[in-house]
Amino acid sequence: QVQLVESGGGLVQAGGSLRLSCAASGRTFSMYYMAWFRQAPGKEREFVARISWGGGHTYYADSVKDRFTISRDNAKNTVYLQMNSLKPEDTAVYYCAAPSIQYHHMGGQRTEYDYWGQGTQVTVSS
Repeated sequence: QVQLVESGGGLVQAGGSLRLSCAASGRTFSMYYMAWFRQAPGKEREFVARISWGGGHTYYADSVKDRFTISRDNAKNTVYLQMNSLKPEDTAVYYCAAPSIQYHHMGGQRTEYDYWGQGTQVTVSS
């Protein structure tokens, strides 16, 4: 059974930084893309970033490009999201997501991902 557990959220002032972590278990982590999504109150869940199984390919939403960095440590079964220069509009619940297809290049659509964590709240004050 695949489990994803996020951590690292919190309250930060605009311009600050946070690093989110997502610990995965239940299967061979290094065979799958991983992604981060976020959902602000009253809005749809949206793609933030994704990373290939080996970490060599990363993709970002335009809204976070050059501010956020996704990475992974396959030895620790963990994916990270380093968030710098945070803005109030980054306030949301952040979710880690994983697909069920191994060694498959994934897109940024929510429906492509089969496993989700419980989410971690990020609040950026102005």
